[in-house]
Amino acid sequence: MNESPGRPVPPLPPGVDPAWLPAFALRPVGSRRVRVVGTGPLVDTVRGEVVAAVREHGGHLVDDGPVDLDLVCAPETGGGPEAFTAARAAATTTVRAAEGAGLLYGFHHVVRLGEAAFTGTWSTTAAPRQAIRMLDHWDNVDVHPVMGQVERGYAGGSLFYADGGVRADLGRVAAYARLLGSIGINRVCLNNVNVHRTEARLLTDLLPDVARLADVFRPYGVRAHLSVSFAAPITVGGLATADPLDPEVREWWARTTAAVHAAIPDFGGYVVKADSEGQPGPFAYGRDHADGANLLARALKPFGGTVFWRAFVYNHRQDWRDRSTDRARAAHDHFSPLDRRFDDNVVLQVKHGPLDFQTREPLSPVIAAMPSTRLAVEVQVTQEYTGQQKHVCHLVPHWREVLSFRPWGEEGGTVADTAAGVVAVANVGDSPVWTGHPLAQANLFGFGRLAWDDRLSAEDVLDEWIGLTFEDRTVRDALHQVMGDSWRTYERYTAPLGVGFMVRPGDHYGPDVDGYEYSPWGTYHFADRDGVGVDRTRATGTGFTGQFPRPWSDVYESPDTCPDELLLFFHHVPYGHVLRSGSTVVQHVYDTHFAGRDEVHRMALIWATLRGRIPADTFERVTELLREQLRCATEWRDQVNTYFWRKSGVPDARGRTLY
Repeated sequence: MNESPGRPVPPLPPGVDPAWLPAFALRPVGSRRVRVVGTGPLVDTVRGEVVAAVREHGGHLVDDGPVDLDLVCAPETGGGPEAFTAARAAATTTVRAAEGAGLLYGFHHVVRLGEAAFTGTWSTTAAPRQAIRMLDHWDNVDVHPVMGQVERGYAGGSLFYADGGVRADLGRVAAYARLLGSIGINRVCLNNVNVHRTEARLLTDLLPDVARLADVFRPYGVRAHLSVSFAAPITVGGLATADPLDPEVREWWARTTAAVHAAIPDFGGYVVKADSEGQPGPFAYGRDHADGANLLARALKPFGGTVFWRAFVYNHRQDWRDRSTDRARAAHDHFSPLDRRFDDNVVLQVKHGPLDFQTREPLSPVIAAMPSTRLAVEVQVTQEYTGQQKHVCHLVPHWREVLSFRPWGEEGGTVADTAAGVVAVANVGDSPVWTGHPLAQANLFGFGRLAWDDRLSAEDVLDEWIGLTFEDRTVRDALHQVMGDSWRTYERYTAPLGVGFMVRPGDHYGPDVDGYEYSPWGTYHFADRDGVGVDRTRATGTGFTGQFPRPWSDVYESPDTCPDELLLFFHHVPYGHVLRSGSTVVQHVYDTHFAGRDEVHRMALIWATLRGRIPADTFERVTELLREQLRCATEWRDQVNTYFWRKSGVPDARGRTLY
């Protein structure tokens, strides 16, 4: 038997968690006779996975000969570049794909099936529902004095950068790329959308190090991208202007982009945050976002590159006294008139909600307003507003709701049907468990799985992750109880009924009900002695409801038809307003905050039953974090309930302690 070595599986540094690819997860493959047919970088990756697995578990990689085989991974003609067919018949499981990416994804489909992949007779053909499945890293090369090395990062420092440059040892990056390839992520942006001085140079003199990173991701089917500053022609190019219609500016971007592609032939393109929260953009030159995006798109076009232009544009210096200005309206106001203006290699990257990754928001109306523009829906895997990886908050049910939402009603398509891709802000760092909180790995895994197929149920995705991550199968039920409804639990003890924010300014962790109420950030709840909520109606408010197509523009317009979970996002209502549950608004606030805190206590008790069945370091770390989650949930409960009791003068009907 002549075993071909393939691409070696990158070793994990001592003490680093294997996440959802521990050795035992490869046992069903590694204990069998396997053949991998074909050539190419991604086929070599599959072969390397098999070599490592059979060495660990006693199976064989069979290169040739008339041997009975348990698994065959081989090329076939036809099918998309990322599609695969997997089947079992006559005691052999097969994975076939036209290209190496499909073969890699099909191989990991077999890994997820485990022993079930080698029993019975079955067949499946799969292809990603979204062509773009991307992670944005908000990593800084230099440690930012306020935001640190990873902006809104809660898992340690950067995987990519240390000591003012790209890390010399990229072994852990290779292990990360392997994880991403296993869940179908095919694009990654390597630096923060807020591009600072050093990060701007990734485009120019630091480009050779970016090429090193791209080389590490490539064998796992992941293309590298860079966030760039719109002012780069000035800051690193030495020009006097960054005007998108200036011929010198166009030539600079064309020349610079050609150099990037010479260094990284499969470079994916640029991510741009412009005219947003102080970042430079085309407005400075009297131009619009289509002018800016198309400038970069035309520089990338000869090389097959894409511009991801973020739609997160609003007035962050708003006068809190001015109730006519509504941050929720801003993206639609700026971008919907530009439909049909963007080149075909521009993707408008739209946050899923109109504000900022809140626990509960309506869908951004931009997603339904630009049928002639390619749109990617952006979510946040890093838990900026959902507990910062100190709290268990499994977000897959949330994203599932977003992607399955029907903007035009039941007769229309879903968000996933409409989108050109899905993008997420990543949640990893150099933490030994990748994500700071061991259970937050499930969010990264789940994003990849939903990006591949939004029709998967949240329960099934969580079950996949549990089965791959924990060898003891008896922990499944308990982990479903701890994690499955944890997003809604978090919602219950934080900002109520869709009103949003109420977090501590700056770091966004923990309660501060009025923290942003008189700030310029446009994040208000308008609580007074009579009621709470933001009037966004056409009749008496900011008119935001009118940005939605029917039926939602009408549904959201009236408090009688608006879903309760979004009531305070769209309406200012009295504390005595009666919800569909029969509870008043203020009593709902009390009840949900007491219940949410108690659910965290229950989660901690269930987790405690897993001692001895979960690896000890994981058990102790999660126990410690659940202790913090319970402390914080208690603080949320007491501050929010006390605030609304003092505002409304309405006591809790159940006589519980308010302060």
